[in-house]
Amino acid sequence: MKIGTPKEVHEGEARVAMTPESAQALQKLGHECAIEAGAGEKAGFSDADYKAAGVEVIKTAAALWKTCDIVAKVRVPTDTEVKRLREGQTLISFFNPAENEKHMKMAAEKGATVIAMEMVPRISRAQKMDALSSMANIAGYRAVIEAGNNFGRFFTGQVTAAGKVPPAKVLVVGAGVAGLAAIGTSTSLGAITYAFDVRPEVAEQIESMGAEFVFLDFADETQDGASTGGYAAPSSPEFQAKQLEKFREMAPDIDIVITTALIPNRPAPKLWTKDMVEMMKPGSVIIDLAAERGGNCDLTVKDEKIVTDNGVTIVGYTDFPSRMATQSSTLYSTNIRHMMTDLTPEKDGVVVHDMEDDVIRGATVTHGGEVTYPPPPPKVQAIAAAPKKEAPKELTPEEKKAQELAAFKKQTTQQVGLLAAGGFLVLLVGTVAPASFMQHFIVFLLSVFVGFQVIWNVSHSLHTPLMAVTNAISSIIILGALIQIGSSSYLITLLAGVGIFMAAINIFGGFLVTRRMLAMFQKS
Repeated sequence: MKIGTPKEVHEGEARVAMTPESAQALQKLGHECAIEAGAGEKAGFSDADYKAAGVEVIKTAAALWKTCDIVAKVRVPTDTEVKRLREGQTLISFFNPAENEKHMKMAAEKGATVIAMEMVPRISRAQKMDALSSMANIAGYRAVIEAGNNFGRFFTGQVTAAGKVPPAKVLVVGAGVAGLAAIGTSTSLGAITYAFDVRPEVAEQIESMGAEFVFLDFADETQDGASTGGYAAPSSPEFQAKQLEKFREMAPDIDIVITTALIPNRPAPKLWTKDMVEMMKPGSVIIDLAAERGGNCDLTVKDEKIVTDNGVTIVGYTDFPSRMATQSSTLYSTNIRHMMTDLTPEKDGVVVHDMEDDVIRGATVTHGGEVTYPPPPPKVQAIAAAPKKEAPKELTPEEKKAQELAAFKKQTTQQVGLLAAGGFLVLLVGTVAPASFMQHFIVFLLSVFVGFQVIWNVSHSLHTPLMAVTNAISSIIILGALIQIGSSSYLITLLAGVGIFMAAINIFGGFLVTRRMLAMFQKS
């Protein structure tokens, strides 16, 4: 089939749904590729680049929509674009189906199939197609860069000849994909980063990235903020009040606030109020990534940057991914390419729209002349919804002692049994073996026992356990070889020398590998 990408008509949109690289991957699936002239210029991809990748360049959007079986684009289609759909044609783009009933009905009446990229279910198998996460990742990164552009000081602390510069303090509200990207970028730039989320289970993720999780002193244990689908659940009024109280406490000390709290198809919750803005220091910056849905800050103005009377800059841009068009286009086109891979299972250029597939069904909003939105929940949710195992009962000190004593007795019985069995086997061997053999055999058994105890008690600091054990074994080999290297037999001396050489290679190689592993985690 023929896949085409038109130029985006939304004002200021610089992204493109097909790159030369993704086009080559689509061609390997058996599809032909086409693009409207100039569609990739704002993202850094010229028509010549597309031609070199075997993509047909079509002069007008009308011609592209008319000749292509599948149309891939970024923004929600306009009235004109939806009217160009025809029976059997497939549109892949962001579509906003929850608030776009008019266009869904138009597409269904025309017999077209519409795949909404924001409807890709958030399950493990679909991560490669999750365009929302791809764009949110870029938005989180760009938010920090935008904050730095509007912030009058360094992010990292410095000691200079002119004096000491304190590090900036950054608060990230919401630890979803965008929030985690913002946290990673902020800590990389050297800022002291704090992060808050209603889901306490993300605290470890936040702290692993070098930020400090902001905990609330909230007594209601039922308020955990967890939800299905990868988004936080709405908070209770009591929790929200405690949350705002904590933010008011932090506001005077924070230099940069990045808010990312947003649940699809719902107004953005107000988390940074006017009085908090007034508490902030002059020169502080607020980046509101929820501006498209009203903003998390009371004073946010959609698609604008304002400066308050007390000198706080509030940025309400909604096009952060478009401001990094090359990177955004690369990731988004990859998401579409993966979607097409699932739609073309035989790699023969023939689309198989399997409505039994959780991912394809979840993303499809019109198909076969019908509106198929909203989709049923993915079947894999049945696994996620399985009842949790009960926590183990907490034991009293007396019960713990009794349990430990029983375990000790069991271990002792096993050891005595093994020693008795071993002794019996040695006696059996002694009844038939000569005395000279038994002398060496007993030494061998004792050596095995001592070696086992020595090797398994080696501490594996700065090692993997496997490397520590192999080094311990090599050390035992070296000790044995050193004892034998002074033998009068030339062959024994030669073998002992080879053993020492090989074991030394293993030991020094192990430490060299360890050093290289540690170097991977050191900043240059």
